[in-house]
Amino acid sequence: MERLNYQHLYYFWMVAKHGSISAACEILHLAQPTISTQLSILQESFGTILFRKQGRRLELTDTGRTVFHYADEIFSIGRELTQVLKGEHSENSLRLSLGMTDAMPKLIAYRLIEPLVKMPESVQIQCHEDKTERLLAEISLHSLDIVLSDVPATPASGKGIFNHYLGQSQVAIFAHPDLAKRYQDNFPRALNGAPFLLPTGNTVLRRSLDQWFDKNDLSPSVQAEIEDSALLKTFGSKGIGLFFSPIAVSDEIQLQYGAKILGKIDDVFERFYAITAQRKLKNPLIKVILDNAQQRLFE
Repeated sequence: MERLNYQHLYYFWMVAKHGSISAACEILHLAQPTISTQLSILQESFGTILFRKQGRRLELTDTGRTVFHYADEIFSIGRELTQVLKGEHSENSLRLSLGMTDAMPKLIAYRLIEPLVKMPESVQIQCHEDKTERLLAEISLHSLDIVLSDVPATPASGKGIFNHYLGQSQVAIFAHPDLAKRYQDNFPRALNGAPFLLPTGNTVLRRSLDQWFDKNDLSPSVQAEIEDSALLKTFGSKGIGLFFSPIAVSDEIQLQYGAKILGKIDDVFERFYAITAQRKLKNPLIKVILDNAQQRLFE
């Protein structure tokens, strides 16, 4: 059987983690030609390209992503072995490889997995954020245990992928205190022409919001369209525009971003799903997430 060169794999893993050969060189204290040569040898041994150039950064190919997740698992186990030998690691530790879509509200995601970090057992969580299609592909390859998403997987995603409905939350409009004062009267009519930060058009929430604007005969002044929910709220915290978010995490939004609730939106909800490769859940940590959603977050 052909032997895998783990040193070459380690260099690949470091480049993939840090986004460029130069960044990996600084951390590993190696010359750039050394790592470039080792990467070339690794790609030749696999018979495929693992990276493609994207500006100044290197982007993983589909095969490269698969190799990266295996490498991540391999070197994670290596760290675990070292900790066990040093007496720093519990043999009963639990592990979860979790993916979340770009549009998934990060505060919701944290609330869902929060019980895991508070468990008495040792728990290791690996979080990956990406496009829904790529995450579902990794679920099929068993590179991920679970994906948290604002949309369910469709039959086109392939066989052996299952949706677990977590719950829903009504959506509200949030604003920097200065903007809130300006638009709080005569809600929602006062919002006509108001500055808004909106999710991108490929999201379910954006389509629901467009329908709500049309229903109420409102024409928003779109300041920015932002796919990442955390970045959108950061813009909103600077007073650039009004923004939408689930009411289930309103306390955190007001505390973390200094925003105020301007008003709730009728008939607009965000729904959330856990997607797995098994209908019967084998990883006990996934069951903790589902139970937490049903019993505490989306009561």
